[in-house]
Amino acid sequence: MQALRKLTWIELKLFVREPFSLIFTIALPVVVLVVLIGSFKPADVAVPGHRPSSYFLASYIGVVIGSIGLVALPVHLAGYRERGVLRRFRASSISLWAVLGSQLLASLAMAVAGAVVLTVVATVLYGAASPGEIWSVLGAFMLATGAFLAVGFLVGSVSGSARSAQAVGMLLFFPMWLLSGAAPPPSLMCASMRDVSEVLPLTFAVHAIQQPWLGAGTNPLDVLILGGLFLAAAGLSALSLRNA
Repeated sequence: MQALRKLTWIELKLFVREPFSLIFTIALPVVVLVVLIGSFKPADVAVPGHRPSSYFLASYIGVVIGSIGLVALPVHLAGYRERGVLRRFRASSISLWAVLGSQLLASLAMAVAGAVVLTVVATVLYGAASPGEIWSVLGAFMLATGAFLAVGFLVGSVSGSARSAQAVGMLLFFPMWLLSGAAPPPSLMCASMRDVSEVLPLTFAVHAIQQPWLGAGTNPLDVLILGGLFLAAAGLSALSLRNA
C-alpha cells in the first residue's frame, strides 16, 4: 500500500509535467467548451429545452474521460514498456499491479480535475445548471472512467511504442469526439453520422453522464454497454500485461 501511494504521487507529478497530456485533457476541452457555448443561443433548437452551457458541460465531461483513456494513459504506459521501466520495477521487487494501480489512480484524479475545471468554467462564466440527479451522474462518471481507462490499458499494453500508442489513441479518440454527440449535437448531424454515432463507446459515456445531469434519467443500455466495455477491456489488458 505504501508503494502504491508513493507511485501514485510520482505519476501525478509526471502527468502535470507533461504538456501534451495537460493540454489534451484539460486545456483543449475547456477551450472547445467555451467556443461551443458561445456558438449557440439559449433557445437554440439544436439543444432543445436546455441551456447550451448545461448541455455541453455534461457532454464534455465525457470527452475529458475519453481523452485520458484513449490518449494520455496509453502513451504513458506504452512508453514505460518501450523503455523497460516495467521490467526495472519488477527487478526492484515492486509489484506490476502497484505500478498499474498508481497509473489508474493518477488517471482517475486527472479525470476528476478535468471535470471540476469544466464545471467551474461553465457554471461561473455561463450559468450552467447543476446536475439534476447527482448520484446518477457520479455513478455514470465512475463507470465511464473505468471503462475508458480499461481501454487505455489495453491500447498501451498492445502498442509497441509510445508513438504507436499515440497514433492508435488519436485514431480512436477524434472520431468518437466529433460523433459522440458532444459536438456537434446529434440534431445537427446527417443520418449516416448519427448511425455511426450510435455504435461509438464514447456516445454511451456522454449519454450516461448527460441524461441524468439534465434530469432525463439513466438509460440502462448505456450502463450495460459501458460495463461490458470495462469487463472486456480490463480482461484483455490483464492478459496482455501479465508478461509485460
